[in-house]
Amino acid sequence: MELLQIKCPTCRSAVLQSHTPYTTQHHGRRILSKWTNCPPYFSETKKPLRAGLKTPVSVIWQVVKARTEGMGFNAAARTFEKAKNTILAWERKFRDLHQVLFLYALVHEFLALVLDGDAAYTKVQKHVPPEQSSGWTILLMDRASRCIWALDCGKKDRRLFQKARKTLDKLARQTHDLSIFTDGERRYGNLLFEICYELVNNGTPGRPKKTCKRGVHFSIKNTGAQAHKKGRKRPKYQSPWQEHPETARIIAETHIHANHAEAFFSALRRTCATFRRKTSMYAKATTGLQRLLRVYWVVHNFLRVHFTTREVPAVALGLLERRLSVQEIFQIQMA
Repeated sequence: MELLQIKCPTCRSAVLQSHTPYTTQHHGRRILSKWTNCPPYFSETKKPLRAGLKTPVSVIWQVVKARTEGMGFNAAARTFEKAKNTILAWERKFRDLHQVLFLYALVHEFLALVLDGDAAYTKVQKHVPPEQSSGWTILLMDRASRCIWALDCGKKDRRLFQKARKTLDKLARQTHDLSIFTDGERRYGNLLFEICYELVNNGTPGRPKKTCKRGVHFSIKNTGAQAHKKGRKRPKYQSPWQEHPETARIIAETHIHANHAEAFFSALRRTCATFRRKTSMYAKATTGLQRLLRVYWVVHNFLRVHFTTREVPAVALGLLERRLSVQEIFQIQMA
């Protein structure tokens, strides 16, 4: 598997030669390797996730697993008798691993993707009204495999939605058919439509019309006040932006929903301590919340079997051929 292949940290070559074995004090036998054209030697623990770790991988995994199943930060430090800075350093390593795995996922080309988009909020630093909270979290999740593509937090403003927009733009370049379903928030598509559009020249005079990119679908479901307000009503299901003329697939109205994203946030409030309501375990800063969301992203997509698909989301989507073990996750090189 290319993700687990050891490469030279200098030239990134995978053609290596074993040089000298050596024995560590607590982690057994290891081998020094080198490439012919690179003078320095390096160990197999050079730049992977386990580099610099003295604690056994099984202990680190127990702490990370507890953190992604609802245990708070202080509770984890007391239960496992580890210093807070130690647990913080482990979570930061998983946060950095998110960048490697996300780039690895974007290398693949997909025939079709159906994404659910939604947003939820939690407390950060202090209790404030929802519209003022900086703990809003935007989600983009593949409907079939339950693979999470975006899980970013911040204030519910333009910058937060631009993060999701950049992710969607990258996915639109890697797939031949991309469908996006949201819960009625028009700003999701408005920001994406600014960069994800084409100009259609149909031969008529005047400025060419802007449409969605070929093969890209936008659909929303108007609910609540939008569907029940007085006067001229919007249709319950609609595509607010004109689609490309060569986009011929018709989406069934029963498929226009964000139920999977809503179910995910319900589970997140049970398994993530900072998302629980009526408790004081909320994050003290947005950076701490984003760090835990990155850890949750890695565990959800590559380590934890989803109860509906009976597979790890990365395997169900086709990113991996099989489920990675915890030991293999710690062998992935960070750079």
